[in-house]
Order: sequence, then C-alpha cells, then structure tokens
Amino acid sequence: MKVKSILVSQPAPTIENSPYITLKKKRKVKIDFIPFIHVEGMTAREVRHQKIDLSKFSAIILTSRNAIDHFFRVAEEMRFPIPNALKYFCLSEAVAFYLQKYVVYRKRKIYVGGRTFEDLSVQIEKYNEESYLVPSADVLSPAIPKKLDELGVRWTQGTFYKTKISDLSSLKDVYYDILVFFSPSGIESLLSNFPDFKQNDTRIAVFGKTTVKAAEKAGLRIDILAPTPKVPSMSKALDMYIEKANKK
Repeated sequence: MKVKSILVSQPAPTIENSPYITLKKKRKVKIDFIPFIHVEGMTAREVRHQKIDLSKFSAIILTSRNAIDHFFRVAEEMRFPIPNALKYFCLSEAVAFYLQKYVVYRKRKIYVGGRTFEDLSVQIEKYNEESYLVPSADVLSPAIPKKLDELGVRWTQGTFYKTKISDLSSLKDVYYDILVFFSPSGIESLLSNFPDFKQNDTRIAVFGKTTVKAAEKAGLRIDILAPTPKVPSMSKALDMYIEKANKK
C-alpha cells in the first residue's frame, strides 16, 4: 500500500534543515508531529530526597537533551554553582552540541560517544577515578547501569524528570499510514490512549532495541526498523520504505 501520511510521535523539529522536512518534500507525503509522551521535571527538593548532593560528583553522564535541561534547572534551583572542572560525558554529538546552550564549549572538558552507550563507555573507562552522576528520567535503559557496573566506576543515578503519557484523544478518528515510535513509552502511550487499537494496514516504524521489544510485546507488527548498519536514521529508513511502497 502506498504511503501518503506519517505521524511521528515526537515534537516537531526546530531546525530548518530537518531530514523530515526534506523527506516530506521529496516524497510528497504528509508528516505530522505529535508528542505521545511529555516530560515533567522533579523539584530540587525531590532530587535532594534521593540523597543527591551535586558537589560530590566530578563528572556527569548526559544521555539526552532532557537530561541536560533538567540537570541545569535543578542545579539552578539548588543554587549550586557548576564547577569549571566538571567533566561532561555526552552520549552523542547531538547531545554534546545541545550542551552549548548552557556552557562555553571551549572552556569545558567534554567527551563524546558515538551512537550507543557502549561507544561512550570507552571514554568513561579512561577516567575510572571520577565520581559520575547520571541525571535521567524515572526509567533508565538497563544497558547503562549494567555497563557502568562492568566498568567498576563510582556512579549514581538521579531521577531529575519523569516521563508522562500525553492525552491523544484528538487523534481518535484520525488515520495515518505510518506511526513512528522512538521509545517504549511511546508504545505505552498508544495502547493507553487507544486500548482497542487494531493495526490492520497501519505500518509501524520503531527506533532502537528497547522500542522493538515494547512493540513486539504489544503484539504490533514492525514494518520499518532503525538504526541498522546500513540505515542509521529513522528518516532514511522511512525514505527507503516509501520509495518501494509508492512504486507499486
């Protein structure tokens, strides 16, 4: 079946050269962006109750833009001056680039991974004497604590924000050819908002191993998958799928 419409379960991109805008023009398809989940920050008091003392950490592991935003927000609420010597370990170049919103890049010690936490762990292993803080959501990928324990470094996870399911009632009678998911929480939101959801001809696109597992557990048929060695991004995976589907 041909693809005419796509729903991406994330906020709309803020950059003009987004690959999704390119895809929309190239394939002449409708692409809507509606967040299936949203983030609510923890208060400084709630973080303190987790026995998190920011002054005790010499390094911070940042896995997402949300982690960056809420770490600096909580630090400000606590009136904690970020030390210049603090080391920043960023999951990807995109995360490291976003860090510039808060720090002067050239004056900070910033270490960047590749695409996975396994890539970043190579950098972390070089600095095994540091005391690491992992500011995260209430749900942390199990691969992260597992790898940090394997490395034998001192680390503490702090819940700085929570992921909440969004109200999607406005989509009740709206149909899309492809639904795109980037997290297990997105799958959970779909089923929570639409408990009687039937996939039928709707194609499901998923990004990442944990999202794949969540989709499979929910009994969904996965039609589009990323990343793979040959297809590193979701936009590329969608482009390749649409090229084949719309030729028929």
